[in-house]
Amino acid sequence: MRIFRFGLALVGLVWNIAYGAVPDYTGPAPQPAGSGLATAVFAGGCFWGVDAVFKHVNGVSEVVSGYAGGSAATAHYPIVGTGTTAHAESVKVTFDPTKISYADLLKVFFSVAHDPTQLNRQGPDVGTQYRSAIFYADDQQKAIAQHYINQLNQAKVFSKPIVTQLTVLEKFYPAEDYHQNYLALHPTQPYIVYNDLPKVAQLKKEFPSWYR
Repeated sequence: MRIFRFGLALVGLVWNIAYGAVPDYTGPAPQPAGSGLATAVFAGGCFWGVDAVFKHVNGVSEVVSGYAGGSAATAHYPIVGTGTTAHAESVKVTFDPTKISYADLLKVFFSVAHDPTQLNRQGPDVGTQYRSAIFYADDQQKAIAQHYINQLNQAKVFSKPIVTQLTVLEKFYPAEDYHQNYLALHPTQPYIVYNDLPKVAQLKKEFPSWYR
């Protein structure tokens, strides 16, 4: 399956992301941020690129690639790759809410990290394990994410409806060590060059004050 993904990447398939067109969240103000760190879990295709994008966001202290949506027994890459486990390749983002808000992370997610209009795929990667999803940790995250999705759909920011799933986070399972910090360790790999380095470059271009 990994060879299949690389082969498709080599032909230079790209997808349309609404760079620069995603507005700020305008919903109800969230509760004041506490003094501690918070976490958010996002799925948007292969976790290598999503991981790399959020690692470059100011206020984010850690990003871990992993699996969410399925059970512990099937949280292993070869099994997740079959598309039969209910897992999605995901990233767990630990951030400081006093430096960057959950709504701001959602803006990065929708505008730079992936294309939220692709159903059960992302660019060259096909299957439910590559679906667009937000795994919310509490009712406030759910409310903010739902309002933002509605806002973007009503504004017709994208040419097609957003298909991002909202799902309560039951458990996040870190992926195998060789998947962690993948872009930084393999910057010249063809899949990374074609599919993921442009996302990081676009983050720097669109959100220079958030980029680190």
